[in-house]
Amino acid sequence: MQVRRLTLALSASLFASLPAVALAQPDRGATDLDQVVVTADRIETLVADSIVPVQVIDREEIERSQSTNVLELLRGRAGIDFGNQGGAGKLSSLFLRGAESDHVLVLVDGVKYSSATAGMAAFQDLPLALIDRVEIVRGPRSSLYGSEAIGGVIQVFTRRGGDGFSPHVTVGGGSNGSRDASAGFGYNGTRGWVGANAAYARTDGINACRGSGTLFQGCFTDEPDDDGYRNVSLSLRGGLRLTDALTVEGNFLNVAGDNEYDGSWTNRSRILQQVAGTQLKYKASDRLSLTAALGRSKDHSDDYLDTTLRSRFETRRDSASLQADIAVAAAHTVSVGVDHIEDHVDSSTRYAVDSRDNTAVFVSYQGGAGLQRWQASVRNDDNEQFGNHLTGGLGWGLAFANGIRFNASIGTGFKAPTFNDLYYPGSESPDLKPEESTSLNLGLSQFADTWNWSFNVYESRIDNLIVFSYPPPNFVGIGRNIDEARIRGAEFTYATTLAGWNLSTQLSHTDPRDRSGGVNHDNLLARRARNTGRVDIDRTFGAFRIGSTVNGAGSRYDNAANTARLGGYGTMDLRLEYALNRDWSLLARASNVFDRDYETVAWYHQPGREYRLSLRYQPVR
Repeated sequence: MQVRRLTLALSASLFASLPAVALAQPDRGATDLDQVVVTADRIETLVADSIVPVQVIDREEIERSQSTNVLELLRGRAGIDFGNQGGAGKLSSLFLRGAESDHVLVLVDGVKYSSATAGMAAFQDLPLALIDRVEIVRGPRSSLYGSEAIGGVIQVFTRRGGDGFSPHVTVGGGSNGSRDASAGFGYNGTRGWVGANAAYARTDGINACRGSGTLFQGCFTDEPDDDGYRNVSLSLRGGLRLTDALTVEGNFLNVAGDNEYDGSWTNRSRILQQVAGTQLKYKASDRLSLTAALGRSKDHSDDYLDTTLRSRFETRRDSASLQADIAVAAAHTVSVGVDHIEDHVDSSTRYAVDSRDNTAVFVSYQGGAGLQRWQASVRNDDNEQFGNHLTGGLGWGLAFANGIRFNASIGTGFKAPTFNDLYYPGSESPDLKPEESTSLNLGLSQFADTWNWSFNVYESRIDNLIVFSYPPPNFVGIGRNIDEARIRGAEFTYATTLAGWNLSTQLSHTDPRDRSGGVNHDNLLARRARNTGRVDIDRTFGAFRIGSTVNGAGSRYDNAANTARLGGYGTMDLRLEYALNRDWSLLARASNVFDRDYETVAWYHQPGREYRLSLRYQPVR
């Protein structure tokens, strides 16, 4: 109990005494005014000029953090909260600005990455060793991307390498029998480029669930064993400049995993995640550029009880798009395009409907004059099951002296129910309607040479929010549309470089409420912490680099009735890096150093204190 109080007190004092984070670039100072984001507007935009809140985590930041997976990298960042069911490789839900986990559109190299049945992206399976950068857009972007982008968009870009030939190798291991290795190279020539990378990660894991078969709670079984996880992944990414105006690009990601977990019906899953895409870019003139893209993502899972195959799930999402970007005048761009996507389900579990398609057209405008910037977009999605849905967005920004900017944006969104929502056997809810949202964001920010900060407040109202109830003796959820959910929140971020120290912190508050008028009226939506925060601090001393990350989250409820409360927590990670020479580095990390015991989903453990040591070869050019 004393350790618990000490951890909470330490976290609280750090969060109270330190400002909060927009992403810091530690070895280049607190800001990078030329940093570009492409996800926010579907064209290149400077982060400092974006009207909607964005964040970019580049490869340097990934390596500096010594994070072992995507969840560790994203945990506690502005607007982001996780629910995880038992450690590495276990089912994880990401909540962005309090929205549902399937309200976050996830892209891998421009291709939609999520299961058509579950509707969620498998963040736990994304191999961090193969990721070049992550772009996070907070707030609705359905007017550019369609269904799922109610809470925001997260795009992952796989590694492609730098100038010339750039190889890398990393090997490591640590607590709970963890061991990993990754290697690859990038090459950038005069007419083309290529990146090839592979990674292997394995852990004996922890006991994922403390559930009891007697109580019929948690994971509905009593299996006090370690639940391991294995991940083998490969990525290829390349491009060729056929002419000065014409470029072709391609990408491929393959992830194979073997995951053990606690469950009374199944306790092992073998997964396969694949993403493939190609783009053809044609710059007809200084005023016109065209992009055509094809993509496919695949989600496959074989579920076992011991060695007996119990079920098989496979979904496929095929996509095609065409976009034209037209510079109608200096600093004024109009983009028009069409998107088409087809979802397919091939499963041992029979669904009443196993395919559908969606075709959309959109137009957007970005422009600026003097101290002002504007953004507008509108999109119509024609869904085979649910008909037409029109969404839109408007944004306005005003610059002041010293890099201070005020931004305001409003946008609508929608989310089509998944195949599981509608047709999963035993919980069929075919009358569900699409979820619809309206969101407003007001922000104030400043980008300077040695610091940046931002403050955003927002409100989202979601109609027809899909929730699941579990009436006894039916322990498979029955879906229903509640009338309305209202989510209000605020995010304050700050980053600076001071006396050689690089400090970045971020604080988030969200108030997600059920406004349906039923028995749960005004209750908090399940599994979201109202308050989260993160502090990162780093410094280089000659050949040494030291750093620490403190994460904290307030209490949350695990159910809609708000009767199952999970306590808040605070954790601290420490890291050390030593440059043996220009090309070789030794890295050491201790995570959750106070051995904090906590849960983000009821009955499911989180890792305690862990240690890790790794060796990295990466030539400096």
